Amino acid sequence: MAQVKEAPSLTKIFVKKILQNKLAVIGLLIITLMMIVALLAPVLAPRDPNEMAADLALLKPGQEGYLMGTDNYGRDLFSRIIYGARISLIVGLGAVAVGAAVGILLGLVAGYFGGLLDSVIMRLMDALAAFPFILLAITLMTVLGTGLTNTIIAVGIGNVPGFARMIRGQVLSVKEELFIEVTESLGASNWRILFNHILPNCLTPLIVYATMSVAGAIISEAALSFLGLGIQPPTASWGNILKEGKDFLIVAPHIAVFSGLAILLSVLGLNIFGDGLRDALDPKTRI
Repeated sequence: MAQVKEAPSLTKIFVKKILQNKLAVIGLLIITLMMIVALLAPVLAPRDPNEMAADLALLKPGQEGYLMGTDNYGRDLFSRIIYGARISLIVGLGAVAVGAAVGILLGLVAGYFGGLLDSVIMRLMDALAAFPFILLAITLMTVLGTGLTNTIIAVGIGNVPGFARMIRGQVLSVKEELFIEVTESLGASNWRILFNHILPNCLTPLIVYATMSVAGAIISEAALSFLGLGIQPPTASWGNILKEGKDFLIVAPHIAVFSGLAILLSVLGLNIFGDGLRDALDPKTRI
C-alpha cells in the first residue's frame, strides 16, 4: 500500500520561501549582524566611544590602529558606529512598539464598531497623517525636548496613523467572515472577539508593516539627531555622527561616509527582508 506523503508544515513552507529569496536572506543577515553588534557593543568596541584625544583628531582609517579613523574630537569612529547601532535599534523597535500599540487599538475599535467612533478616530488619523512625518516628529521633539525616550515617543506617534489605517482595513474584511458571526451569536464579548479572533487574523500584514516601519524609524532618528533634536552628544548616534562629519567633508570624509553607510545598510536590510517576508507570508505564492 502506497504511503500518503505528509504535507509540509506552514513553518517549513515559510522557511523554504524565505531561503529561496536571495535578497530576503541578505536582508536577514544584515539585520542579524546589526542585532549582534548592538547587543555586544561593549565587547566588540575596541575603545570607549566617548573617550577624547585631541592629538589624535581626524585620523584617517587605519592610522594609529584606528580601523575607521577618528572624529574631530579624536574619538574612535569604529566604536562610535558600533554603539550607534544600539541606539538605532532601540529607537527603531521602541518607536514601532509605541506606534503599533496605539495604532492597533485605534484601528481595531474604528473598524469593528464603525459609525461615529470610526469617523472621529479616522479623521484624527487623517489630521496626523496630513503632516509630513519628519515635520511632525520635529514639532513633537520641540515640545517634548531632546533625548532617547522623547525621540522614541515622537517617532512612535508619527507611526500611529499608518498602523491604525492598516489594521482598520483588515478588520473591515475579517469581521465579515462567517466565523465572526458564529462567535457573536455564541455571546462572546466585543473585546474577546477583537483580541482573540480578529487581531490574530491581521498578524500577517501587521508583521510585514512593522518590519518596514523599523527602517523608517531608524531614518527618522538619524534625521532628528542630524538636526540636533534627537540623541544628544556625546552619546553615539549615527545621526549625530553624520552631523559632525558634514563639517569635515574635505579633510575627513570618512566620518560622514561610515555613518551614512551604517544607516544605508540597516535600512536596506530591513526593507528587502520586509519584501521577502511579505512574499513568504502570501498564501498565493508558490514554493
